[in-house]
Amino acid sequence: MAYIKLLTVKLNIEEIVLKDFRSSIVITVVGLVLAFYVGGVETLYIVALLAILEISLSFDNAVVNVKVLETMKPKWQQRFITFGIPIAVFGMRFLFPMIIVAVASGLGLWETLNMALNEPLVYKKTLVSVEKLIFAFGASFLLMVFLSFIFDKEREEKWIDIIEENEFVEKMGKLSSIHMIVATIVGLILIYITTSYQIALAYFSGVLLYSIIASLDDVLGVNGVRNGIIGFLYLEILDASFSFDGVIGAFALSSDVFIIMIGLGIGAMFVRSLTLYMLKKKTLAEYRYLEHGANYAIFALAIVMLVKIFIPVNEIIVGSIGVLFILVATFHSMHANKKELESQ
Repeated sequence: MAYIKLLTVKLNIEEIVLKDFRSSIVITVVGLVLAFYVGGVETLYIVALLAILEISLSFDNAVVNVKVLETMKPKWQQRFITFGIPIAVFGMRFLFPMIIVAVASGLGLWETLNMALNEPLVYKKTLVSVEKLIFAFGASFLLMVFLSFIFDKEREEKWIDIIEENEFVEKMGKLSSIHMIVATIVGLILIYITTSYQIALAYFSGVLLYSIIASLDDVLGVNGVRNGIIGFLYLEILDASFSFDGVIGAFALSSDVFIIMIGLGIGAMFVRSLTLYMLKKKTLAEYRYLEHGANYAIFALAIVMLVKIFIPVNEIIVGSIGVLFILVATFHSMHANKKELESQ
């Protein structure tokens, strides 16, 4: 009997790998072969590290993606997977940083591409020169995501009672614009410390963009089902906010933009496959605190981005925080489920 159970588990794992992670595995093999062809074992190793970095930074992104996709129509769920992959791999990890550098340097996209290919150190220096603005934008958008979660009056399941069932938090949650108020206070403190109008503009652009998307979703959504276009846009901006840290951190390992794209692209593919798998298996329903863990990880990433405006923070620390929250939430969910079964 034990052998049959082990065989069943093995077959289930093989089914998961073949169906939901097939494309990720193919891209990984192609990417690693290409990396080895371009630069040998050293480049192969760098690509593998970049992929792991991306997965660790964006694991919580996959959980939030699932929560949003659950409120979208099936056709838009599929469109997110189909069209979201090239956008995530090519758009957010290659083209978007290039646009940022083009704006910062005042060059056209073609000139910026030439810079990336022929003068990678100059390209890196230009991108790093505007990293504080990128961190400010990403931090504000992610902060709004967390605040909207923590002050959500309709959310029934609570995890960390001292925070989520705190009397002060519950009272503040009754204010319709509390998340905007808190984000504005944080922004004003940031402006006071930095005295930079550019950082202020970047920060409040993130707040504004989140507010616009949330407002359009309220207007265009029907019976709790998100508008497909708005939901898709929200997920792509969320993905961009997560990818900022990875793209800039990747330059610590390589200055070759194509190597960076291959490594981060492999990681992004696995995050999308993981999103699809959790959506199919209804993982958030099974692990009740997983969404909570992901949102706390998002909050931690937002704080780290704000800190990185002033001092550097190692990418390993950033990735570890997110993974830690996810693991704790998963094990706590399993413990709660077991306790619930025993009490029945």
